Amino acid sequence: MLAHQSYNMLLVALSYVISVLGSFTALQLAVVIPLARTARERTAAVFAAGAAMGVGAIWAMHFIAMLACDMGMPVSYDPMLTALSAIIAFGACSLGLAIASSGAFSWPKLAAAGICMGLGVTGMHYLGMAAVMMGAYTSYDMNLVATSLIIAIVASIVALWLAFNLRGPLQMIGSALVMGIAVCGMHYTGMAAFKVDENGGQMPAGFSGGLRGENLGTSIFAVTLVLLVAVLLIHYKRQQRRATISI
Repeated sequence: MLAHQSYNMLLVALSYVISVLGSFTALQLAVVIPLARTARERTAAVFAAGAAMGVGAIWAMHFIAMLACDMGMPVSYDPMLTALSAIIAFGACSLGLAIASSGAFSWPKLAAAGICMGLGVTGMHYLGMAAVMMGAYTSYDMNLVATSLIIAIVASIVALWLAFNLRGPLQMIGSALVMGIAVCGMHYTGMAAFKVDENGGQMPAGFSGGLRGENLGTSIFAVTLVLLVAVLLIHYKRQQRRATISI
């Protein structure tokens, strides 16, 4: 028998909100990458945008959405695998941004960067799924797994193109809303591929030491929200300072 699965719609909504805010922040920070005057400045700009996209828009969305899913049984999350999934998301997005922003723009380079980023995002998702600890057997619908990978690659290519081709604030807001839909689409397609058989499964040894808690999803949302807003404020202040100096 498959375990009953339902969703906390508040956390589903929060997962979309944080994905949109993370995407908007990443788009804002990516503007600085082509303007970097030194290799050090460029690396810092790539890592900043990669963190906003990978950790804010993608990983935080993923984990909040995971917590939104009620598997019909007690669940906790392996801390090491969860942390590693965040690192993979950060690394994949940073690498994608670095490849896409190097030298002159070309579609083959954008496609290569998007594939690299999409593979990393998909790896983050399924590693995060592997972090789930519960008393059940799990399996995957491989057709839906393949679909989630395609969505991740397409979304990554679109995100990278937007990062280096849009400058207007209204355009960025619209793009962030679309990116939020794409990121959530990849996640919930991956979740649909996840099958849980509660017959015969034993509770893992590390269950009690895993991440869990009734308010964990809202706490992650609050912390990520504060960090992204702080990053945006610092970014805007620096932009104002640069504009003043140039005048």
